[in-house]
This record gives sequence, structure tokens and C-alpha cells, in this order.
Amino acid sequence: MEAARTKLTRVLSRIFINNVNDKAQRVMRSGSSFNGLAKYSTSAAAVVKDYEDYRKSLYGDITHKALLVDAVGTLVVPSQPMAQIYRQMGEKYGVEYSEDEILRRYRWAYGQPWGRSRLRYVNDGRPFWQYIVSSSTGCSDTQYFEELYNYYTTEKAWHLCDPDAEKVFEAIKKAGVKLAVVSNFDTRLRPLLRALNCDHWFDVVAVSAEVAAEKPNPTIFLKACELLKVKPEDAVHVGDDRRNDIWGARDAGCDAWLWGSDVHSFKEVARRIGSGCA
Repeated sequence: MEAARTKLTRVLSRIFINNVNDKAQRVMRSGSSFNGLAKYSTSAAAVVKDYEDYRKSLYGDITHKALLVDAVGTLVVPSQPMAQIYRQMGEKYGVEYSEDEILRRYRWAYGQPWGRSRLRYVNDGRPFWQYIVSSSTGCSDTQYFEELYNYYTTEKAWHLCDPDAEKVFEAIKKAGVKLAVVSNFDTRLRPLLRALNCDHWFDVVAVSAEVAAEKPNPTIFLKACELLKVKPEDAVHVGDDRRNDIWGARDAGCDAWLWGSDVHSFKEVARRIGSGCA
């Protein structure tokens, strides 16, 4: 019986995703006016409600037993632009590139293959970040790198994306939903979460450097679910990257909501999960 329900949940999840995507594509191909888009939006909302009502029929008043949250771009964001920090800290070490040039070089370096490994973040990630910093700024000074590297482990470098996150997560946990961070990050993530005083919000922290798998690899999502002791189909992941977060989570069998599109705040996440969470 349980196996049949699990299979049905996965099938309905795929139907829901395909239904919404198919309708969106038809609207885009038709070059619809505002009215056409409005009709699609209403129809998509009905599909979402039907699917969430189905999930609540399985689990009571909640749609999912676990919430997985991406770190950078969803839970936390940099307090200042990266290129600005690289330039400001680098001036005394001879960095002369403009912020625009640093950003351009950073994006180029970040997009290059990293050695023979698919993993950028291994343990503390230092070799990878040394490559990124020197490529972005033209400066290979060890002291400069260490100053930058350590800065991004402090609360000065980051702030919470949603100021209501703490009270919302408390309500979600009280409703019986388990919480995890799932992030492509090096081993600085745990001390960073402690510095921001939010590490205790989560039952599990799944870091790519520790799991040896980076999103969109489904392994990291499966590991988070294993540590939470829930099945992938009982979890929903929220993240801001369509490829890494949405496709990766769905490949693992989890539900997934795109931050900034499907949901815009953790209050909205809580409302979608169900009564008692918001």
C-alpha cells in the first residue's frame, strides 16, 4: 500500500509539473495578450491548489514532511557586491581592476572546468577559491586571499534574505515539518550559519563539500532526506537556481519551488505547506 502511494505521489508530481509547463509553453507560442496570460495564471493556480489538496489528503494539514532550503541566494545573500569587496580589500595589495572587470573575470573563471573533478568545493575549498580570486583580480598574494576567504565566514559578509525567516521556521517545525539546508558550499557553511545565529533552525545541513556531490546531482538531496529520515517524495526543496535547485531536486524525487518565482518569502512557503505553519 505504501509503495503504491509513493508511486502515485511521484506520478502526480510529474503530471503537475508537465501540466503547468505545457500551458506556459502554449501561451508563449501563441504570443498571447495580457488576457491570455491572466487566464493561464488562473488555470495554473487551480492546478497548484488541486495538487496541494491531494498532498494534504495524504499527510493531514501539511503538504510535505520536510522542507529543504538552498543557502546562497535563498536563505542568505552577500551584504555587499562581490566585486566591490574584492576591489576594496585588494587595493592595498595592488589590485587595479575595476569592479566591472573583476566581475567579468570572476564569471569567466567560475564557469571553467575545475581540474579533473566535478567538485569545486572539496573540504575547505581553498584551492578552488585561490584560483577564483587570482583569476578575478590578477593578484595571487596569499595574505590577500586569506583576508578575503576569512571575511566570507563572518556575519559581516552575509545577511538573511528574509527577515521573517526565524519565526516562520519555528512555526514550520512546530507543525511537524523537518528542516534542512542543502547547499553547494565548502566547509565554511556551518561556522557561517553559527555566525548568523541560524544553525539551530535546521535539523540537518547537507553541504556539497561533505557529501561529495554538488547540485544538480540528486545525491545531495537524497542524502539530506536520508539524514532527515524522510522519503524524497515527502520533501519540498526551495532554491533560486532553476538548474541546480529545481531540476536537481526533482531528479531526486523531491518536490521543488523556485525562489523568486513560485514563492517569494518563507511566509509564502509556510502557507503552501499548510495550516499551522504560517
